[in-house]
Amino acid sequence: MSEWYDSQRKPSSDFRKLLQERFEQANPRRNDLTKQELTRPQKLKAIVAKLKRGENVQNRELQTWLTAAEYAEFEQAWAEQQELREELKDKPNELKRYEEKLKKATFNYNRAEGYSSKGKHSTAKGFYTKSETCCEEAIEILHEILQSNPYLQTWFDRHVSFEVEDGISADITSLPRLVRSRSHESLGKDSRVSSKLDVKLSVVERAINRIGRDHKSHP
Repeated sequence: MSEWYDSQRKPSSDFRKLLQERFEQANPRRNDLTKQELTRPQKLKAIVAKLKRGENVQNRELQTWLTAAEYAEFEQAWAEQQELREELKDKPNELKRYEEKLKKATFNYNRAEGYSSKGKHSTAKGFYTKSETCCEEAIEILHEILQSNPYLQTWFDRHVSFEVEDGISADITSLPRLVRSRSHESLGKDSRVSSKLDVKLSVVERAINRIGRDHKSHP
């Protein structure tokens, strides 16, 4: 009985062996990985750790452990960041009009606060009124420039809405600031701008993720 079972099982076993041989011929395993290829994942993780600590990583170190395509990705991303910085230096004139009006509103508001703290409330009221007027004029300018060029919305630190329920009002706190403004009222830095360290970190983390996907698809 056992001999009969083995004789019936052998052809199936031989067929699977043939399939395995054909698969290995079509997808040969590499047993000659270089030392650099074996240590690359660990080195990339060490680079990520350094960058997250705020430490600089030299370009030549990136070239050593990134592939040529990945290093080219870093160079392109950093070049785009440099171009963006140049664009941000050339502020559109429409925005300058708005910014000047906002500065006047802030100046008058600060004068009002100063007089108010000294008990000169009548004088303070006059400057508060001037500040509110400047804010109203700033809103008019803002509405005008965004109607003519909606793309200019990207220059502001928040979404600009003129709807009554969630729109801006005539006070210096609610008025949007330019993304590179140093004002205390600014809601944060320009999300489009990344430091060179951040660009490096992003590229290296993507490289590590690619290695993980490669290992899953080629066990």
